Amino acid sequence: MLYVKQQATVDARSSPDRKRATEEERLELVDLSGMSLESLPNPSLNLATICKLDLSNNNLQMIPESLTARLLNMVVFDVHSNQLKSLPNSIGCLSKLKVLNVSGNLLVSLPKTIENCRSLEELNANFNKLTKLPDTIGFELINLKKLSVNSNKLIFLPNSITHITTLRILDARLNCLHSLPENLENLINLQVLNISQNFRCLSSLPYSIGLLFSLTDLDISYNEITSLPDSIVCLKRLQKLSVEGNPLISPPMDVVELGLHAVMEYLSHQMNGSSSHKNGYNNSPRKKSWIGKLVKNKTFNGHVTPNHRDHHHEEREGLVVPEYHRPIDGLASPRHLRMFSPRRLFSPKTNFTR
Repeated sequence: MLYVKQQATVDARSSPDRKRATEEERLELVDLSGMSLESLPNPSLNLATICKLDLSNNNLQMIPESLTARLLNMVVFDVHSNQLKSLPNSIGCLSKLKVLNVSGNLLVSLPKTIENCRSLEELNANFNKLTKLPDTIGFELINLKKLSVNSNKLIFLPNSITHITTLRILDARLNCLHSLPENLENLINLQVLNISQNFRCLSSLPYSIGLLFSLTDLDISYNEITSLPDSIVCLKRLQKLSVEGNPLISPPMDVVELGLHAVMEYLSHQMNGSSSHKNGYNNSPRKKSWIGKLVKNKTFNGHVTPNHRDHHHEEREGLVVPEYHRPIDGLASPRHLRMFSPRRLFSPKTNFTR
């Protein structure tokens, strides 16, 4: 059964508006999803009138070149959850395409002609077998806002991705990434970056990650990262940082467990050239963090009690930390940190009474 829905018209007031409305009246929404199709039936309507085609949840192994070449007004193309091993090269003819969903297939690569879909705003290629993306994909997809390529076999992301200045969401988790492109600072609108669960492959982050000034959510969990670039302290809009599952040394886990503010302060001292530490915290003679002062004054000993475990996953000040947390001894435990601001603790005018 072919489901066709006519797209709503717009209010026609002037002659150009009436012409545009007449064109939109002819555009159709075609839904062939969930019909166990192994091949596509011969279309009974003009393919140029289709603006959305849903072929998801079928058993399609290929899409004919002749089909996509005639979908000249296609805006949304959904073929997720099929058995596709490749996409037709004629997909590059879809100059008006804004949303392409090819997730849940058997794709090993994307055709280079996808670069011609310059109106594309969202590309979902999750759950495939992609080993690489077209090298120059970022030079042409100048309107892309969301790129989802999680659960593939990508070893690297092409450097051209850093040219997609419109990109807001980049999801590349569950791959085999060994590194990230160096020039990330060009992604001036990137808000969400998820490169988690590349497991034993990703061991470092480029310094330019701290120049993603629009970033609010950074997930680098479950990799082999031992140190965070101190440039991360420049991410003033960052609200959530997920680091669990990494063998972090810098900052040490004692700092990580205190939350995002403590991590940022630690990295700030790193950036300022402080290199000596005591009990895992910065102890520079030039500039001491308030955590370091707590340690020096024996208000906070930095140790954890081994006999009490909290098995609940926690988020502290936007920082996602592992499930093995243990409460910290001393007055400066995380639940009391707000009571001990640097001004209260170290101001000469502060009086403490018993």
